[in-house]
Amino acid sequence: MKRILLSLIMRPFRGQDVLPFLLSLLHLRMCQGIKTGSRISSNFYAKWGMSNLQVLVVTTHEGVPQEFYGAKLIGSRSFPFPWYQKVPLSLALSPRIISEVARFKPDIIHASSPGIMVFGALAIAKLLSVPIVMSYHTHVPVYIPRYTFSWLVKPMWMIIKFLHRAADLTLVPSAAIGRDLEAARVTTANKIRLWNKGVDSESFHPRFRSHEMRMRLSNGEPEKPLIVHVGRLGVEKSLDFLKRVMDRLPGARIAIIGDGPYREELEKMFTGMPAVFTGMLGGEELSQAYASGDVFVMPSESETLGLVVLEAMSSGIPVVGVRAGGIPDIIPPELDGKTGFLFNPGDLDDCLSKLKPLLDNQELRETIGKAARQDMEKYDWKAATKKIRNEQYSAAIWFWRENRAQLLRPIQWLVSRLFPFAEV
Repeated sequence: MKRILLSLIMRPFRGQDVLPFLLSLLHLRMCQGIKTGSRISSNFYAKWGMSNLQVLVVTTHEGVPQEFYGAKLIGSRSFPFPWYQKVPLSLALSPRIISEVARFKPDIIHASSPGIMVFGALAIAKLLSVPIVMSYHTHVPVYIPRYTFSWLVKPMWMIIKFLHRAADLTLVPSAAIGRDLEAARVTTANKIRLWNKGVDSESFHPRFRSHEMRMRLSNGEPEKPLIVHVGRLGVEKSLDFLKRVMDRLPGARIAIIGDGPYREELEKMFTGMPAVFTGMLGGEELSQAYASGDVFVMPSESETLGLVVLEAMSSGIPVVGVRAGGIPDIIPPELDGKTGFLFNPGDLDDCLSKLKPLLDNQELRETIGKAARQDMEKYDWKAATKKIRNEQYSAAIWFWRENRAQLLRPIQWLVSRLFPFAEV
């Protein structure tokens, strides 16, 4: 297998999104970035075990660079999502894109689901008779009641079932999401596989701790306890919970890093409070922001994985996260209180019982932070990439061949009856 088509959905092109794609062959970041650059590193693919691969990325939004870290990029005309103007949508089914993909001759197509472009990826896969893998990154049925109407949840599950039953393999970023898809009977259980978590432990490292960044995040009061949150600012992220936390911690400071449709309302909510909104950060600035905080708080109950939690732990700061979604996969019960802390969803007192001791005790922070860092060093991108290529893509191709064989059997039977001496 040497040629892979990646379908990148619901996001205009940004280098910080595509670099993790190339590291793990499609790990869609929904909020922040890691180190990026426009120059192609000659040893990049060799470093990550992909020296013999050719990658084509189809993404929303025109005007993307032609190449990024050795991968060819194709931008598709898009239109804004009505309820979330910063999210561009595109089917990517223009003759230009179809012909580009046909010329590329992919061995496998990997699409991010759910979304609009995944329909285009599925159509192209069927048209060109190519195996398709879908990775489930956004738990849309959980988001729908917060953005639109609750009655749309059932139709959304029907759409998800249609897509993933047509796929040859479904990858999920956490066991919890896998259980949700199995319970909803999205596809057969043997076609749902866990995508091993990975984090760039070099880009997210305690050495990036910076006094200047801490000054910026604390609004000039670096001696005060500093809470950090990184992520997309959406209403479904339960970020109003952070306001309730800060109401009970008058001596602390909070830095909220990221952007999204909920930012303006959040800024109004935090008016008069010791809160700093930095907007989007990337590269070394983002690495510094993680490492310069005291505690990372994650209140979102809808995370399929919680990549920002991995990055915070890799940066050596303790995490206090909600016991929901993919977060317990990162801090499992046996490590709760050792590499991080979990609190019950919406339980402010439970959260504060874990958070206050960390803010008050530097030695405890350092102990938990070091343990978190050591735990994250086990989850490198190279191992995750190797499993994707050698096991999960191979499984998808096997399922695809089996499906083709089943479709051909009636034809083979008919031919054998009509032409007894013919070889089929």
